[in-house]
Amino acid sequence: MSRDKIPVTPALLTLKKNSVVYTPRTYKYVERGGTRVSAMALGVDEHEVIKTLVMEDEQKTPLIILMHGDREVSTKNLARFLGVKAVHPCDPKIAEKHTGYKVGGTSPFGTKKTLPIYMEETIAELPRILINAGSRGFLAEMPPSELIRVLHPIPVKISVGS
Repeated sequence: MSRDKIPVTPALLTLKKNSVVYTPRTYKYVERGGTRVSAMALGVDEHEVIKTLVMEDEQKTPLIILMHGDREVSTKNLARFLGVKAVHPCDPKIAEKHTGYKVGGTSPFGTKKTLPIYMEETIAELPRILINAGSRGFLAEMPPSELIRVLHPIPVKISVGS
């Protein structure tokens, strides 16, 4: 992969600034393809592809959830954990204002605003993860320990699904 195909994003700059050990992985982005498409294109288990979801509570307070690609977030369990009435996905335009990234290219690294980050606890047990690096079709492969070292996410148990 030639260097000129790797976009310079705030996420990538954050990874470099923090000396994160990662491998850039690019694939052909498919609108609404999600983690299934990226996992198939890169030949990895969808469970290792981590979604970066921007959500908000009933007071419109934004937060980031990191979840396995093959799982969904139980917003009820998340709301209970946070001690709020409800949590739901942010409108894509609002999410972009908070993060600086377009939906489908949202990274937890280098967000425009500092948001609390919650991570499904089993992500830490994986040997590697692939997480968005700030552009559609661009993931960073790394050990989860690197993500934890830089972002200090709050572990939660809120997944549903396979």
